Formats: sequence, structure tokens, C-alpha cells
Amino acid sequence: MSPLAGFYTFLFATVAALAAVVYTGVTARRRAHLAAVAATAAGLAAAIVYALELGQLYDLEAAGVITPIHLTLAKITTAAYLLPIVTGVLTWRDAKWRRLHARLAWTIVALTVVTTVTGALMLMGAEPLAQPLTLPE
Repeated sequence: MSPLAGFYTFLFATVAALAAVVYTGVTARRRAHLAAVAATAAGLAAAIVYALELGQLYDLEAAGVITPIHLTLAKITTAAYLLPIVTGVLTWRDAKWRRLHARLAWTIVALTVVTTVTGALMLMGAEPLAQPLTLPE
């Protein structure tokens, strides 16, 4: 799979799984919620791998100031995914964590949307690097 196709495939899978996380969380379907969280984490990991490959095909600096903004947001968002995971485990053991868990989960949803938008803006502003022609074998 090409870096572009892989990135878009797993970005979509991550967002779809995140929507399932929200739905199963709001409806208190714990087992399905855990499966959706695992799917989100797997999709995010794959999307990051493909994003790094995709980044090698573009002059991201040509996109200007959005590049460091997006890259910083992407790192913060990725690390922040751990917060609702930790509070989710705590909530499973003691319901007093539920409110904090919900707030952190909604924060992750918002961060994911903002990171996705800044990533799209970055790619739109980036210049493709010249790819060397390869001869068929």
C-alpha cells in the first residue's frame, strides 16, 4: 500500500474507531468500549507509521508555519491518548473517576479533530518532492 493510501486508510479507521469509542462510552457498553479503544490505538499507530512515510515524500517546510504547529499538536495528541486510558482503568475500578475520564476523552476527540485539520492544511501547503523514475524489473 502506498504511503498516501495507507495514511488515509488508517486515519479514517482511527476516526471511525474513535467514534465507536465515544458511542460505546456514552452508552456504557464496557466490553465494546474496550474493543473500540484497542482499535483506535491500533489505527492511530498505523496512521503514524504511514504519516512518517508520507512525510518523506513532501517538503513539509514549504507548508510554512502550519508544519511545526501540526507536528507539535500531533505529539501532544498522541501522548494525551494515554490520559483517558489511565482514567478509564481507574473508572472501571471506581466510578468516582468517570467525570474526569469523560472530560479527558472529549479533550482527545477535540485534539484529534484539530490535529487532523492542521495535518490536512500542512499537506495542502507542502510541495511533493521529485521522485526518481524507476525502471520496471
